[in-house]
Amino acid sequence: MKYKAVVFDLFGTLVDNYDYIGYASALRETSSILKLHHEDFMRLWKETAIKRTTGGFKTLEENLVYICRELNVPVKQFDINLARMVRLDYVALSLAPRKYFIETLSQLKTDGYKVGLISNCSMEVPMLWPNTPFAPFFDVPLFSSNTGIVKPDARIFQMAAEQLGVNPEDCLFVDDNSVNLTAAAALGMGAVLYAAPEEVEPGVPVKKQEIPWEGPSIKSIEETLDMLVG
Repeated sequence: MKYKAVVFDLFGTLVDNYDYIGYASALRETSSILKLHHEDFMRLWKETAIKRTTGGFKTLEENLVYICRELNVPVKQFDINLARMVRLDYVALSLAPRKYFIETLSQLKTDGYKVGLISNCSMEVPMLWPNTPFAPFFDVPLFSSNTGIVKPDARIFQMAAEQLGVNPEDCLFVDDNSVNLTAAAALGMGAVLYAAPEEVEPGVPVKKQEIPWEGPSIKSIEETLDMLVG
């Protein structure tokens, strides 16, 4: 057995990247519910992204209240609750498994591999995670909003290996981002690019890798199983 564990990325690997049209629609609805000027809301939503993904806001409500107060708009708990539900509904819909992913995870567990997750995400994802079809298959799910560490920081890869009870070189890391793969490989992990056929929406540019990736790549998640032996 070449590896003892497999560690997956979430958005872009387990599930599709956020759908831009749905994402924009949900945020527009949020600003409307909170009676905020949409451009002002979006400015602060983007400015608070790092704090949102590193646990600076413990809840979504805290983030929304902060934005309202920064814009001098009265905070109404009913509106905050309604806006929270819009966001949670959108994120929940985004956590739908890619084709054949559950079958692949099931096979990994049957074959005796430990399975981990590393995700740069806001606090809604770990909150919703236990109710996703993925949860039963993962031994160690790590979310940046809980750990305070985002990829490609080497500490998050080291943490995943330690909590899985293996050395970094015993892990295969699968991600759709070459920057994260390069960081994992520098720590000694096996690294493979998940380069699924592009599912591009009209008007949305194709994702480009920030740095060249010359390592192995797969086009379907089932190919992960082939990377584990040899």
